[in-house]
Amino acid sequence: MKLPLIKQLNTFIEENDQDYVVEAIEVLEHLSEVPSLSEGELDTIGELISNMYGALEVSREIRNGVPRKEAMNAFMQRVLGSIDT
Repeated sequence: MKLPLIKQLNTFIEENDQDYVVEAIEVLEHLSEVPSLSEGELDTIGELISNMYGALEVSREIRNGVPRKEAMNAFMQRVLGSIDT
């Protein structure tokens, strides 16, 4: 997960609507089923999907009243914690 990408996606969600990100995830998931994609291409699509889901999670926390910086930090701590285990 890349924090700058998640920040950018959150800015997009704030300025537009999270439905665009949800629909983009659906398109990427559908594209990932193409049998001729290389492993590198699948990795790239997977990374994009992961960052988009992360941005949606951070956006939900912000809508629930958590300050943006705190929501971002808490999310990244959860990600890092899941990697350590």
